[in-house]
Amino acid sequence: MTIHTDTKTYFTTGDNVRIAYRLDGPADKPVLVLSNSIATDLYMWDEQIPVFTKHFRVLRFDTRGNGSSGAPAGDYSIDRMSNDVIELLDYLKIDRVHFLGLSLGGFIGQWLAVHEAHRIDKLILANTSSYLGPRDTWNGLIGSLRKDGDITPFGAMFINNWLPKTYQEQHPEVAAKFRAMVLATPPVGLAGSFAAVRDGDQRRTIALITHKTLVIGGKYDGVTLPEHSELIAKTIPQAKLIILPVVHLSNVEAPQVFEKAVIDFLLD
Repeated sequence: MTIHTDTKTYFTTGDNVRIAYRLDGPADKPVLVLSNSIATDLYMWDEQIPVFTKHFRVLRFDTRGNGSSGAPAGDYSIDRMSNDVIELLDYLKIDRVHFLGLSLGGFIGQWLAVHEAHRIDKLILANTSSYLGPRDTWNGLIGSLRKDGDITPFGAMFINNWLPKTYQEQHPEVAAKFRAMVLATPPVGLAGSFAAVRDGDQRRTIALITHKTLVIGGKYDGVTLPEHSELIAKTIPQAKLIILPVVHLSNVEAPQVFEKAVIDFLLD
């Protein structure tokens, strides 16, 4: 397990939410933005940093409501979460980036490629979907969090959705790291994030994406099903699709294959 100290930096958005971020790698390299899964923080990418920073200046951030970023009350939206990214780029005076989003980060990546197309160079969408229903499921989870504020049951739920049992048994320190991320997520932030996913239907709009796009799916992903990745790749013109023999956190379960796919695509 990678041991880290909290070396995050912060900026404040236009609606007064404090966002944590971190920059790694040479300042003269192209910028690659990494956007996290729900209920994680920017340290979910720790294993990728030594590889990615050979080629890129890597910008990571904690999505609002998650990690060390602020967690305002109420429903969030993919629109607002995506605008947090634009405000961060503006704050850092970064004009154009490659963007890699996994799960919730992939929702954000799709929105940016449609609505802020000029800010995105190449796009990578990993273990994500253009729509995750049904609404009643999300409303039940949101209601539970807002009723008693108990994040504990979500630790096991997320880990079992993210990583196969065999991997958890063979790498207990990794499972513990990600369980700790979930349990550190503010209940109000997780509820707001669930609302953003609930309302984030981009099945039609992503047909407007013109960027070179790589879609990475998980053959055994029970959350963002492989069919979801296939639909995204079919909808985005000339998108490339790779299905890996993994569950949901493809960068964790198969890091070397994941990293090679990303690097090959971005450097091609």
